[in-house]
Amino acid sequence: MARYRSRLLGRRRGRTRRWIYTISTLVIIAAVIFVIYRGKNKPSETPANAGAAEEVEPIEIVVPKSLAEPNLSEIPGLIGEPNAQVAEQIDKAMSLLNAKPAKIIEARDILNEVLPVCASGQQRALVKQQLSKLADEWLFSRKIFPADSLCSTYKVKQGDEPGPIGKQFKVPWQILLDINKIPSAKQLPAGGVIKVIHGPFHAKIYRSTFTMDLYLQNTYVRSFPVGLGQPGMETPTGLWRVKPGGKLEKPIWTNRLTNRTYKPTDPDYPLGSRWIALEGLEGQAKNRTGFAIHGTKDPNQIGTAGSQGCIRLDNGDAILIYNLLVPTDSLVRVEE
Repeated sequence: MARYRSRLLGRRRGRTRRWIYTISTLVIIAAVIFVIYRGKNKPSETPANAGAAEEVEPIEIVVPKSLAEPNLSEIPGLIGEPNAQVAEQIDKAMSLLNAKPAKIIEARDILNEVLPVCASGQQRALVKQQLSKLADEWLFSRKIFPADSLCSTYKVKQGDEPGPIGKQFKVPWQILLDINKIPSAKQLPAGGVIKVIHGPFHAKIYRSTFTMDLYLQNTYVRSFPVGLGQPGMETPTGLWRVKPGGKLEKPIWTNRLTNRTYKPTDPDYPLGSRWIALEGLEGQAKNRTGFAIHGTKDPNQIGTAGSQGCIRLDNGDAILIYNLLVPTDSLVRVEE
């Protein structure tokens, strides 16, 4: 009985395969006829950009247009740049990282240069991942690389305080203490050498992906998930800057919808641990106030549109961003 069932199944599979082969052959023949017919009956009038589109080399990985950012047409001299050249630069950077010793800064600069022209979403994600890992080496550590134009050393003089040093280099003093493993501002080592960062830091926020990208000057550092404004109270697009005097720890806050005032000691205080006030400069943001980057009590709000227009971060991320952005100099751009 088992053999009979096996032979029966074998015959069925054989017939199924023959049907699949027959159908596949018919589909291929139909496709060839369609292409030939389409070529003979091609309309005489075509869109103005049809020729340019045909000259572009095919992309290895097809990505939906909503994920393929930025728009290459906005980058002079790079219209139609094939993905193969991007892949070549990525391979070059990886070779530098695999060298002995690894050439961290050279690889970082190549990856950062290629990031804005990554037409492939997967290539863009790979480049961001590598740049984020490298930031732990060249930025968020005590290591100093001689070829790095973004970090250097500073010899502490008698009477120096972290605040003025941070202001000189356009970064908050908190991050200088953090990367140099200095426990407090009072323990700044007079006569010692510390690592300094050449700021300022900036942020770019994408409403469509609920993402914040952090940059040191023009160099990508890493990304963070964010929560944004709810329907009808969307976070305005455009250019913002960190408001002078706008960085606060757990400020008293009044909900403009309910008119309730929250104090930091309230058990349901909603703002998290940090508040970075913004003021609008361009676009929908121009002349707008009352918006901020801040933490949240409810981590489920991250990645959703639920705020009154503010930009919400996980509390740990909010502290890090607070320790990186500086009033006036740090810019925040919100894009769709």
